Amino acid sequence: MLPYFAEEFGNAASRTHAYGWRAEEAVERARGQVASLVGADPREVVFTSGATEANNLALLGSARALRRARGEKTLRIVSCGSEHRAVLDPLAALEREGFRPALLPVDGAGRLDPDSLRAALVEPALLVSVMHANNEIGAVQPIAALAQLAHEAGAAFHCDAAQSAGALALDANALGADFLSLSAHKLYGPKGIGALIVRRRAPHARLEPILHGGGHERGLRSGTLPVALCVGFGRAAELARDRRDEDAARHARLRDRLWARLAEELPELALNGPPPGPERLPGNLNVSFLGAEGEALLAALPELALSTGSACTSAKREPSHVLRALGAGELRALSALRFGIGRGNTDAEIERAADLVVAATRKLRALSPVWDELRRA
Repeated sequence: MLPYFAEEFGNAASRTHAYGWRAEEAVERARGQVASLVGADPREVVFTSGATEANNLALLGSARALRRARGEKTLRIVSCGSEHRAVLDPLAALEREGFRPALLPVDGAGRLDPDSLRAALVEPALLVSVMHANNEIGAVQPIAALAQLAHEAGAAFHCDAAQSAGALALDANALGADFLSLSAHKLYGPKGIGALIVRRRAPHARLEPILHGGGHERGLRSGTLPVALCVGFGRAAELARDRRDEDAARHARLRDRLWARLAEELPELALNGPPPGPERLPGNLNVSFLGAEGEALLAALPELALSTGSACTSAKREPSHVLRALGAGELRALSALRFGIGRGNTDAEIERAADLVVAATRKLRALSPVWDELRRA
């Protein structure tokens, strides 16, 4: 990335001189690298500022385009209650425009039953949006089956794949989504850059821009591209593709070791999300430490980088909407911690983390009247 911050400072949209040509070449190389990560055509990659913008472009842009194409008769959009706020908030915005979002329930592990979607699509819908893997609980959804149901019902299908890209094998053709959202920083790339994959031959992939001013990215996303960030995204995607299987196996092993230590040494734990295995992201662990508040545990564990939910909503002190969507009560939701295990973590760090969490939980439980009640029960 470094040369493109100063030495190669051309604008990729400048077609009249060599500086712009070199910048464009770098961006197109990155576009190909991102496309290769998910089995897409480079011409299907629309660079954005991140997955939040990609989700907004997919939802707002497709809903408005489909309404324009089909008229006002069908304004329904189907999703589920455990989605990221970058999907739920645009759906709320669309509701203010007259669209009718329908949020389907998930099961106790956070998965959407295809039969639930099939039943929901008896009533016509313009669009279905389901994330591939949940950012808080790691639940992996059966996207190919869900996309097929949406298409059979005449609806477009959007998938937020920010969490799964680089962690799971993704093939855009096999998934069948019309729109696929990605974010560079989720696979060790720079922050502030992402992409929306817009399938070129998908009959339902209608889209109109939500940003105007120059017609960049084939008219779908205006704005001067940050060449250095595009380059970083491309290289991160290439590394993630090459290391994916090795990383996934290692992250799953470390995650399973951490869960084993916690479960062995602490009673009254609740695993949130699917059990470890193919239906859960390899590096994700979400645990409720009943009798100890999650916020108190965070304060007691300054050596560890943990969260009680999504980083995008960490400023809000309230139970995770994802855990509530699973049917978790307030006690369980407020005592949850999310662990993210990544490329830089070591076996020694896992053991150290387990030691710290066990000690902090025992200390907080000893002071908690809630824990006394749980023990008596």
